[in-house]
Amino acid sequence: MASSKLQLPADDSVLLLFTHSNLSTFAADIRVSQQTTVEALKDKLWRKTGTAVASMRLQLRDDTGAKVADLDDDAAPLAAYGPYNGYRIHVLDLDPSSLTSGGWLEDTSLVDKYKMSDEAYDKLHTNFRKFKEKMTPKSSTSEDKEQLEKHMEELCSKIKVGDRCEVEPGAKRGTIKFVGRAEALGRGFWVGVQYDEPLGKHDGMVKGIRFFECPQGHGAIVRPEKVK
Repeated sequence: MASSKLQLPADDSVLLLFTHSNLSTFAADIRVSQQTTVEALKDKLWRKTGTAVASMRLQLRDDTGAKVADLDDDAAPLAAYGPYNGYRIHVLDLDPSSLTSGGWLEDTSLVDKYKMSDEAYDKLHTNFRKFKEKMTPKSSTSEDKEQLEKHMEELCSKIKVGDRCEVEPGAKRGTIKFVGRAEALGRGFWVGVQYDEPLGKHDGMVKGIRFFECPQGHGAIVRPEKVK
């Protein structure tokens, strides 16, 4: 085997692919200095793979996968084995009880999972279920809809056609032109307004139905709570 005192250029690094005997998903391209000893390389790989240095054997393979050499001298530099860019170092884990064996680091189905009962989960001060319930709008009941419609009817009882008004948002001023139900627009009560300025969307006709007449662009139909 070549001496460890090899004369190498300043940039002597090579780009190598690293694979592991027990970890099918582990594959990493790493640039390594050829002056790195086999022992130092093993120490780095232990941190990346979990295979103990004492249980680790390294093989240098060429770009076709054929074995070039066993890196069996811990004190030797990598250059002693003549690696080239694109070569592969394959990590063999010789410990049958290793952390990497049996797929424990890759197959999560093998890991025992903590399971909490619904009763215990509901007792938590905060959880995703409570958060979801809080953020999900509650559907209105028929009673809620009836109360809302009654409230709109009360507001409309105080609004008369011909009254001057102000509509929010924007404090748009105009004249009341329609008060009543408009099923084509939705359940409940509506108020038609002719704005003084062309701040509306129509001339009093909406969805083919004439509710009132006004100049084009001056008409609007809004809910009564928006009208003052």
